[in-house]
Amino acid sequence: MLPSDWIEHRRPDDRELLGWVRPDGDAFVAVDRLGRDVSGPVDWVEAEQALDARGIRWLADRWRLTLDDGSERLVRLSEVTPERVVVVADDFGAASAVGSRPETFTLPFPAPGTLTSA
Repeated sequence: MLPSDWIEHRRPDDRELLGWVRPDGDAFVAVDRLGRDVSGPVDWVEAEQALDARGIRWLADRWRLTLDDGSERLVRLSEVTPERVVVVADDFGAASAVGSRPETFTLPFPAPGTLTSA
């Protein structure tokens, strides 16, 4: 659940959500779609610029999920909402058997540190 003081920041051209700006004392911090800080305390304009520069293309990247047993899985983001983050096992584009579904993992929001860029 989003804190009530986080303010949405959207791209001006298509209104796509890039993240949020949250107050931090007299400054602001840019927060990405995974709920992670992407700037330190800066002024409002710098926080918006940090989110604009980051964009959302990175959401399509491959990620690494460390499981409770210490093993790691390569995954792709499937769903990112302020309620949860769902990732799907990435088997390098391998075709699955008809009717089978890839392994999925539901994570809390903000995304935990066990989800890292691959």
